[in-house]
Amino acid sequence: GERETERATEPGTDGVGSTDEAAAPLDAAEFGGTERDDWENGTEREDFDGIRETPGKSSASPDGDDFDGADRDTAIPSLQDHLREQLSSLRLSATDAAAVMVLIESLDDDGYLADPLEEIAAQLAGDAEQREELLERLQCGLRYLQSMEPSGVGARDLAECLTLQLRLKARSEAQMIAIIVCKQHLDLLARRDLKKLCAVTGADEDLLREAQALIVALEPKPGRQFARAEANIIIPDVIVQKSGRGWKVTLNPDVMPKLRINDLYANAIRAQRGPGSRSAPDALNGAGAGLNSRLQEARWFMKNILQRFDTIQRVSQAIVERQKNFFTHGAIAMKPLVLREIADELGLHESTISRVTTAKYMNTPFGTYELKYFFGSSLNTEAGGNASSTAVRALIKQIVAAENPAKPLSDSQISQMLDEQGIHVARRTVAKYRDALKIAPTQLRKAM
Repeated sequence: GERETERATEPGTDGVGSTDEAAAPLDAAEFGGTERDDWENGTEREDFDGIRETPGKSSASPDGDDFDGADRDTAIPSLQDHLREQLSSLRLSATDAAAVMVLIESLDDDGYLADPLEEIAAQLAGDAEQREELLERLQCGLRYLQSMEPSGVGARDLAECLTLQLRLKARSEAQMIAIIVCKQHLDLLARRDLKKLCAVTGADEDLLREAQALIVALEPKPGRQFARAEANIIIPDVIVQKSGRGWKVTLNPDVMPKLRINDLYANAIRAQRGPGSRSAPDALNGAGAGLNSRLQEARWFMKNILQRFDTIQRVSQAIVERQKNFFTHGAIAMKPLVLREIADELGLHESTISRVTTAKYMNTPFGTYELKYFFGSSLNTEAGGNASSTAVRALIKQIVAAENPAKPLSDSQISQMLDEQGIHVARRTVAKYRDALKIAPTQLRKAM
């Protein structure tokens, strides 16, 4: 409707940074990634079964001038595909489109922004001045992102996610109370403490129940409706292939953002620099004086985005060099590796390596794995060497696969078998690794 059209063209003040007079600001750290699960799962089922998936509506059209979306799987679009499609229909400058694209790539599977804007800016910018300028761009880009479907996408915490959805509801007293509850009192709502909620909001119980009904109908995880129908279908960011005696590491072109400078502006700047500069297109409405600056800014922004992908490739290359045996023999040959080793080798901060290896995937001859998979702690061996925890998990999986189904091995027996191979692993550690591998305990394996 009219409200949706307004949101799709220009983010309003109801988005990032807006406040209600009756509501104090909510600490962004109060409800983080795990809290959205705790809040949803920790409530009474008869009241919160209403939390449901709401199909998103795309306003995409193919006539975007400033941004080309990445190639899409039309059969099963991902959340990022869906958002890129909408982005292509917004007539944004290359700089603003690039900012939104960076944020889209920074979303987690639930549709939340995985990293603070300040951290994203720090990854892309070289100095404090550039970081400040980039942060402003990202804040503007976040307003565009949060105006897209599914509603609630791009939120930084559960409170913001629910509030974004509530702002699209018809204005009413219950809606206003629901917003206040979401921004300040989700903990009380989760505990079903209506008496205290009445006291802190000034609303009577009937009005609070109306507000509660609005809240439980919201989607706390906007991205989950785009979960792929088939399990374990992951589009890798990096592809590793055999090349002669070594391994070649390349970025997957399907996940690379396709950005370009709007031809209208580029041509206008060329016209300014050459003869007949007054013949710049009328569509620019005399704004040509600042075009060169905007063009340089857009190119700088796009360059930094490409550098981010270059970092992913460099980190992946370093991982492949350290874990060569894995690519020949599989997980059982994995070596101990910690983030600090790669950070020191590449001259990057350890937190940068952590971000780059989270939710980024590598396609290998043995399957597709998250980059973090290749890191594992060190366990002592009898020979005085070290074994990777990843390799030990692979050994446990191998041992269980070869056991007699009628007499499955206990965790103590597995620990003893590893000890006989010179790898000292406590029974509790075996149990922890077995659980991580989703291998049932002894008695359940016997029953199955």
